[in-house]
Amino acid sequence: MVVGEVMNKNIQTISPDASIVEAAAKMRDGDFGVMPVMDGQNLVGMLTDRDIAIRVVAEGKDLQKCTVEDVMTPEILTCNEDDDLEEIAQMMADKQVRRLPVLDMNKKLVGIVSVGDLAIMDQDQAGEALGGISEQRHDEPGAQLHQ
Repeated sequence: MVVGEVMNKNIQTISPDASIVEAAAKMRDGDFGVMPVMDGQNLVGMLTDRDIAIRVVAEGKDLQKCTVEDVMTPEILTCNEDDDLEEIAQMMADKQVRRLPVLDMNKKLVGIVSVGDLAIMDQDQAGEALGGISEQRHDEPGAQLHQ
């Protein structure tokens, strides 16, 4: 099975110069927690609801002045729509990533694959991948709190 068979094709994107307030409203209205950040046709980052909570609210940034680019995650792992789902599930577990933008052969954003999409795989494989994604790593900040 390949990623393109299970990915979510109904995605909302946002530009890096959009305000955080606009981004949060889009997330609320669409009931999703992640948005790819697009500069024209180029994927330049990912913005999550957690980015907004940690990098804006917890740091006390001015909501009216803060842009998506100020808080997005610019280092993006991606996959291709024709990648093997089991391999991508393993990569997500290894890298502890819950969602991946999916690109076509022309490097155009065509969807997002999430942990939930892995459920279509064999139950044991999906559970193994989710376990890896959720596993607390000892080299992470705050890891000592969960020992």
